[in-house]
Amino acid sequence: MSRIKLSLPDQVDSDIQRLVDQGEFLNRDQAVEDLLKRGISAYNVTTDESESPVDDEMFGQTTNEQQDPAQMDDDYGF
Repeated sequence: MSRIKLSLPDQVDSDIQRLVDQGEFLNRDQAVEDLLKRGISAYNVTTDESESPVDDEMFGQTTNEQQDPAQMDDDYGF
């Protein structure tokens, strides 16, 4: 596992310590590791290995099947 050294603003440091004190995490190391993982996953960072054509097909198909309700024929005429 890699080790890094970082400087945090006092407020962030206090927030992490508060989460540890409340029992959300066992210790500061676990808190920092988990919060970094969550932050990265929030950005939906993927590598080429994790992408698959099946996912693209699945999401592309749902978009193609959708229809704009304003364009539906509702037998209303002027």
